Parts: sequence; structure tokens; C-alpha cells
Amino acid sequence: MIVAGQITWLTAVLVLPWTFKFAWAPLIDLLQNPRWSLKSWIVTAQSLMGLTLLSLLVFDPVSDFKMLAIFLIAHAFAAATQDVAIDALCISVTAPTERGEINGWMQTGMLLGRAMLGGGALVIAPHVGNVGVVGLLISVTTFSMLLVLFMSSDLQNHAVASVATHPDSRLKTVGRSVRRALGERNTWIGLAFALTGGAAFKALEAIYGPFLIDRGFTESEVGVFAALPMIALMVTGSLAGGVLSDRFGRRRFVALSLVLICVSVALLAVCDMTLGQARGQFLLVFLGIAAFGIGLFTAASYALFMDITHPVVAATQFSAFMGLTNGCESWSTWVSGRIISEHDYAVAFLGLCVVSLLSIGLLPFLDITRGSATGARNETVATG
Repeated sequence: MIVAGQITWLTAVLVLPWTFKFAWAPLIDLLQNPRWSLKSWIVTAQSLMGLTLLSLLVFDPVSDFKMLAIFLIAHAFAAATQDVAIDALCISVTAPTERGEINGWMQTGMLLGRAMLGGGALVIAPHVGNVGVVGLLISVTTFSMLLVLFMSSDLQNHAVASVATHPDSRLKTVGRSVRRALGERNTWIGLAFALTGGAAFKALEAIYGPFLIDRGFTESEVGVFAALPMIALMVTGSLAGGVLSDRFGRRRFVALSLVLICVSVALLAVCDMTLGQARGQFLLVFLGIAAFGIGLFTAASYALFMDITHPVVAATQFSAFMGLTNGCESWSTWVSGRIISEHDYAVAFLGLCVVSLLSIGLLPFLDITRGSATGARNETVATG
């Protein structure tokens, strides 16, 4: 029988490739040419993802735990790599005016996939068997490879337009772009915002389950709320946030969506402190509003990070932004745990809202025009 220690160890290790994917992202920027492009990275990574999942049919989870763990870790590395390459491809082939909407759909796919292949796989397993579940997992994790293979020729040509043919030229081009990115205020402000902007809700996502249970909700009620209303509101927010941020300005919309999150979380805290036993349904209402705001903010802020990313080093720069958003989740969850142990949930919620509101002051200093909107043209010239 698999012990809890093995499960928690494997879960912790499988997160590491996503946390540190920025460490090998420069290789994706560097190892490109007209014959080996971002498309090649994606197809190769997704093929490896499918092949490694076959291990679920070959190895017994109990007696072959170590071998199964090796294949699942390889799967995690391949998945993180294709994630980096897909983000870089998105930056290289899209206009800034459509990145919000695209990120909205990307978030929607992620949320629905998490919902269906998390608890959903357990629901259908008795009906289709282990082979059917694994087949479904492989199909879902690799089907987008077909979209890349049949990508229009215009998009393919655009994606490789700034890729130097000779390795030495590519190295020089990437090196220039890295130095340019490191020397720009946009990069450092973007990193600071990624590390602090989501504080109000990153911790909330990790602790709202225990919070509701402590306030009298059953585990079943919390599970239903998390699987249905929360996911539905986040999906709706992601789609709306992407479209609206494209139309009404990225920085303004990111700020407004973050204010909505902070207001809803603050009201959640006030409700928790003041209403006593009558607070039950109000907590769910404010959590629902926060979930909608999280969807708005996530789609808009990811598009913002794409806007200030240089296409030639898109894998490296955007992965750094995403790495610090993970860092925001890590530190805010740790801090909230310490505050809750010393005070209460409401104090933690309000304190992290202050951090997020202060981070809004960074946004006016971002110069969107110096990101990938103009960077693609400049770096293409430099490559040539």
C-alpha cells in the first residue's frame, strides 16, 4: 500500500518543474532556427507527455512506485517545457490587442481541465476502467499538438521571422535581448508586481476550504462550492477579463480587477468579524465575487506580462514573470498561515489586501509601448 509520505513526496516533487521552469527556459529561446522552432518544442514536449503517461498502464503504483515516479517526474518536466514554449509562441504570433482574450481562453481551458480531470477522472473510472482513464488523459494532454501542426502558414512564418539561422547569430541576438530586458524598468517593475499583486487572493485560494469548514460548512458543501460556483465564476471572469482588458486598456483594467478582489476579500473579512452565526451565506457571496475578480485579474495580468515581454526572449522573460506569481502564492500562503495562527483569518485577509492595493502603485510606471508591441520589429531588424 502506498503510504501518505510517498504521495506527499511525489506531489511536492512534481510541482518543482513548474516552479523552476524559468531555469531552462533560456534554452528554448536559444535553441531555435527555421528547422527547429517553438512549434518543434511544443510537439516534442507533448509527445513525451503522452508517452510518459503510458507508464500508468505498465507499472503498479505500489510495487513499482519508484519507476512510476520517474516517468511522472519526466512528464512534469515535459509539461512545464511545453507550457513555456506555448506562452512564447503566443507572444510571438499575437497582437497586443488580442492577448487578453487569448489568455482568457487559456485560463478557461486550464480551469475546465482541472475540474474534469481532477475529480472527473475519479467519477468515470468505474465506467471506463483504468485504460480508458489513461487514454482520456493522453488525448486531452496532447490534442493541442494537432492545432500546432496545422497552424496556418502565415502564423508559422511570423513565428520564425526573427529567428537567426546560424547558432552564433542566434546566441548574439538572444544575448542582446536579455541585456535589453534586464536593463529596462519594465522588467523589474513587472517582476515586483508579479511577486506582490496577487497576494490578496493567492493565499485565499489555498485556505478558503479550511476557512469555510471552520465556519461550520461541511466538507461536502465546500467541495460542491469549489467544483461548481467557484470554477464557473472564475471561468466567466477569465473570458470577460480578457475581452475587456483588450478594449479598455491593460493597466487600467488590471488595477480595477485587483481593486474588486480586494474589496470582496475585505468585505469577507468584515463579514466574518461582525455577523457571527448569520454570516454563512454572506461568506459564499463574497467568495464568489472574489472568484469572478480572480478570473478577471488573471487573464488581464497575464496579457500585461506578455505586453512587456520581448519576443526573442519570450520563454525566458515570461517564465520569470510566471515564476514570481508562483512565488507570490508561496510567500502569501506562508504569511497568512502565520497570521492566522497568531490572530485570525480576517486579519490575514485584510493584511494581504493591503499588499495587493499597494502593488497597484507600480502599474503607472510600466511602459506598454516598450514591450513586445514594438519589440518584435526591433528584434527582427537586429536579427537580420
